Amino acid sequence: MKLYYIPGACSLAPHIALLEAGIPATYHLVEKTEDGNKVDGNDYREINPSGLVPALVTDDGRRIAEAAVVLQFIASQVEGGRLGDVTAEGRWELQEILNFLATEVHKSYGPLFHPGLPADMRPVVEAQVRDKLALAQDRIGPSGYLVGDGFTVADAYLFTLTGWAVHLQIDLSSLPKLGEYVGRIASRPAVRQALRDEGLA
Repeated sequence: MKLYYIPGACSLAPHIALLEAGIPATYHLVEKTEDGNKVDGNDYREINPSGLVPALVTDDGRRIAEAAVVLQFIASQVEGGRLGDVTAEGRWELQEILNFLATEVHKSYGPLFHPGLPADMRPVVEAQVRDKLALAQDRIGPSGYLVGDGFTVADAYLFTLTGWAVHLQIDLSSLPKLGEYVGRIASRPAVRQALRDEGLA
C-alpha cells in the first residue's frame, strides 16, 4: 500500500494505524508549494483530485481518501477486529465516533489554520475546539479507549487531532482525562515510530 501524507496532518492517524496493523506500506510525502501540493515534483491531484491528505492506494490500485474512510479500510484489513470491533454494535460505534471526529472535532480547527482569522476571533474558535474535545473526552471508556476494550483506529484519529491543539497552544488544562489519554497513546511503539517517521519527534 501507499500512504500519501503531510507531516502532522490528519494523515498521521492512518500512518499510526498502518504501523499498528503491521501492514506493509510505503509513505509518500506531499509537499506544499505555491503551485499546489506536489509529490516528487508532480501534481498531487493526479493521486487525489481534492488535493487533500490522506490518500491511500491499495496494492490493486484502488484509491481511498478521507481520513475516517481510510481508517475504516485499514481496520477492515486486520483479522480479529484488533483495530475496530468486529461485532455489529462495535462497527456502528466505531463509525459514529470516526464521523464525529471528522465532522465536529476536525472541522472545528479550520479557522485556526486560516491566516485571515481576526485576532479577536481566535479565543472564540479555541473555545469551540475545546468544547468538541470535551465531548470526545467523554467518549473515553473505562478501558481507557474510545471503542471497546483496546486501541482502535479512532484512538489514532483523536490522538492526532488533540496534537493540533497542543501545537496551536490551546489550553487543555480543563480536560485532564484527555491529557492522560494522549500521554498514554503517545507511548505506544507505533505512535512513536509514526512521529519519528514524520519528523515530529
